[in-house]
Amino acid sequence: MAAYESEHTKWMREWLEKHPEELQVQKSGRALWWDKPAQDQDTQRRQAACRVPQKPYYYDAN
Repeated sequence: MAAYESEHTKWMREWLEKHPEELQVQKSGRALWWDKPAQDQDTQRRQAACRVPQKPYYYDAN
């Protein structure tokens, strides 16, 4: 039994085969918005120390 593949997925797969340069644009966009450099341990430690614990029920005024 073959897995379902939508028309949009088929179209995108064919389009990317015809336009391979778009894969590089896609990767650069991902690097810009999502792939962040790893932080050193000192930075991680300072951020953990600044973290404020959240109340169990966020909307409780007391």
